[in-house]
Amino acid sequence: MNTIKIAAPQLAIVDNDKLANFHRAEKLIREAHKDGANLIVMQELHATQYFCQVEDTSYFDLAEDINGLTYQAFASLAAELDIVIVTSGFEKRAPGLYHNTAQVIDGKLGRAGIYRKMHIPDDPGFYEKFYFTPGDSAGCASGFQAVQTSIGKLGVLVCWDQWFPEAARLSALSGADLLIYPTAIGWDPTDSEDEKLRQQDAWITIQRAHAIANGLPVVAVNRVGFEPAPDCEHGGIEFWGTSFVAGPQGEVLAKASTSEEELLYATVDLKRTEEVRRIWPYLRDRRIDAYTSLDQRYLD
Repeated sequence: MNTIKIAAPQLAIVDNDKLANFHRAEKLIREAHKDGANLIVMQELHATQYFCQVEDTSYFDLAEDINGLTYQAFASLAAELDIVIVTSGFEKRAPGLYHNTAQVIDGKLGRAGIYRKMHIPDDPGFYEKFYFTPGDSAGCASGFQAVQTSIGKLGVLVCWDQWFPEAARLSALSGADLLIYPTAIGWDPTDSEDEKLRQQDAWITIQRAHAIANGLPVVAVNRVGFEPAPDCEHGGIEFWGTSFVAGPQGEVLAKASTSEEELLYATVDLKRTEEVRRIWPYLRDRRIDAYTSLDQRYLD
């Protein structure tokens, strides 16, 4: 398949009612299917509000087994509509071992692959290291391995991964046809307007750069709306939406609003990757013999 029609539901999550949140997403997915979309990309941790604003052990109760009810609901929907859906959830892998996990569901074929978030942030309002263990670098669900589906190979990464060019490159080297970033990112309400714009522009720019550097389309899907901190001490997060799809030269094909829920569409032609890489052959010209120091934390 050379053409993929992507649909990205950009949603505001107002509570932790997983069933209600699924039905809201389901309505948009069915609409997208009627409009011809064959790839649906959900935002990060879409079943609940973003609980990582605080460190609270009770929120581990929100986690599910890899085959939990949220997965089953989306798998059933993907099978009925015969479309590919990328979901994102809070996985309980074993007692005391939890991941931020994306799953790729390939229509009637079921689960095509999983990706456990590799880069885990720990910042005010984003205390993810308290909840999530990084994904493994080897094994059946190893990081940065593109997932083969009926519509192409999907390089699935998650949110904080989007700031690391190494993750995008390794996904591209594994044969990804496009890079996908389910996301939950926003502003501290106390930030100045200038600082907010700088942060948002940096977020867009780094991901467009991944598209350019690898000659691949990029899909970034963010949530939207204000979510107060559960403990009422932190000021909450104003998620900035702005979900977008970029082409292999970094061109923005579609972009959602900063503040509104919407169903974003974009169509990507995978043949353009070959065309772009012929004139900008970065993979050909990489000096892989000179990059051995990249496995060091810092060169003292």
